[in-house]
Amino acid sequence: MLEDRPTPASAAPWPIAYPQGYAVVDVETTGLSRDDRIISAAVYRLDAQGEVQDHWYTLVNPERDPGPVWIHGLTTDVLEGAPLFPEIAEEFAARLDGRVLVAHNAVFDWSMIAREYARAQRTAPVRQRLCTIALSKELGLPLPNHKLESLAAHFGVVQERAHHALDDARVLAEAFRPSLRAAAAGNVRLPLLECRPLTEWTDGASGAVPRQPQSSYRGGGAGSWRPSRKRPACPYPNPGRYEPGKPLKQGMRVAFSGDTSVERELLEDRAVEAGLHVATSLSRLTSLLVTNDPDSYTSKAVKAKQFGTPVVDEAAFGQLLQDVAPAEKA
Repeated sequence: MLEDRPTPASAAPWPIAYPQGYAVVDVETTGLSRDDRIISAAVYRLDAQGEVQDHWYTLVNPERDPGPVWIHGLTTDVLEGAPLFPEIAEEFAARLDGRVLVAHNAVFDWSMIAREYARAQRTAPVRQRLCTIALSKELGLPLPNHKLESLAAHFGVVQERAHHALDDARVLAEAFRPSLRAAAAGNVRLPLLECRPLTEWTDGASGAVPRQPQSSYRGGGAGSWRPSRKRPACPYPNPGRYEPGKPLKQGMRVAFSGDTSVERELLEDRAVEAGLHVATSLSRLTSLLVTNDPDSYTSKAVKAKQFGTPVVDEAAFGQLLQDVAPAEKA
């Protein structure tokens, strides 16, 4: 006679809406700006329940100064013989194809990857991303901050070489697995965001992308492969704060914070086209803060709470952009 035994927690039904596979990614770069380049990349492929299937790592020659060597340890000499991004783009794409991209501060890794594919006149086969910072918040993990080392310590994962793409990807994969299982056990909604390719940023005239100039770690500067983002001043006066339930008005000062499904700069472009002023910081004059995570500890979110600045998420902002009221005539 078979003995009745309680069903173990691990046998609980897996949420059918969860993705079928993940690509845990880490990239090291020459800096933090849109003109900076990837110099190494690592991918751990995981199955639907977070088990490691394989991993891959490559150096990438950025054809420019490697940036903060004291952080990533990759010198010009080390990178000189490495493949160019177009030479590893196909293999990289194969590692990402059909999977959710998982990264710590995923908007950064996705933006860097998407820009490299745009430069190579290709499209990264990624449709969704998942940020492990956002997932840790969904799970209510008692972390002292949002650093990878804190997430790793929470799950007892040992970090061996911080800021080395392969080890950072390994650490994140090992921390993601218990996070994913905890989410599944609690039927927690995964904070998935859409990834939109940036192929519209390639140079349509010549089909080529100018070589990058050398720049500092917080680089950028003349010769950018993308047109300058410096915008003219908003022609409309600030009508004040946004009032919930009413339309936006031309001239309102709008600030953005955190991860967005639409590339941040494209979202800012839409705001400018609608006659809004895009603010790079938040003050008492800011009309509205757009963020998908109002409870985060970004400086803008904190100041919004201090100043009582209205806050809406990206989806609501998209709806508001469809019907922006004209500026009042002087």
